[in-house]
Amino acid sequence: MLYAIISDIHANLDAFEVVLDAIDARGVDQTVCLGDVVGYNPNPNECADILREREIPTICGNHDAVACGREDPLGFNPVAQRAAEWTRDTLREDNRAWLRELPDSRVFSDFFAAHGSPGDRDRYLFSWQDILPHVPVLESHDLSLCFFGHTHSAGIFTPNGMDELDETGAFTVDEGKVVFINPGSVGQPRDGDPRAAFGFFDSDTGRFEQVRLEYPIENTAERIAACGLPEFLADRLFLGR
Repeated sequence: MLYAIISDIHANLDAFEVVLDAIDARGVDQTVCLGDVVGYNPNPNECADILREREIPTICGNHDAVACGREDPLGFNPVAQRAAEWTRDTLREDNRAWLRELPDSRVFSDFFAAHGSPGDRDRYLFSWQDILPHVPVLESHDLSLCFFGHTHSAGIFTPNGMDELDETGAFTVDEGKVVFINPGSVGQPRDGDPRAAFGFFDSDTGRFEQVRLEYPIENTAERIAACGLPEFLADRLFLGR
């Protein structure tokens, strides 16, 4: 089965549409969204509408939880909090209701899907040391592969540390070996590459392919300014930081 794994769209419609075009061209069997549909960027309703219309299984991210009223913006910096408040006020009630009903994680036949850690959407996983305490959650579901987001930085983590992609931009998951994969962020990359990031996973072969796509950042930046959102949010898109 061929999956598209997307995460951290963050209301960036321009990036999301480019990614969806690539997913449609590939003809995947299932797209999975690891959360943070909204926050930071100017098109929360449009991005939520697309996920709902396509019936894409989606997890509730921390910005989603704040925007729909499930959580308060505790720990958000002033820019993130301002964007969260704007998002909360901009979302239609039907999309707020949809976000409120999203699960904290999802279990598929081939992998576990989370936003932050398998048990906590707010937990950042940057290293194997961060990941190790959460491995038992996978084992309780008889799984060894987890896809997660939240950090906005693509990476592949195993007990050996952080693994590298091969020359084709892919990584093969060995059956039974514990692997945590972050496909990166569609709408606000923070790993130094401003292109929209996501991945394809073939469960039959175990092959994960990292994908980066250029999108019209200028359009998103103009919408950010027009909405009165902080200028910093536009500037960082060009830097991938």
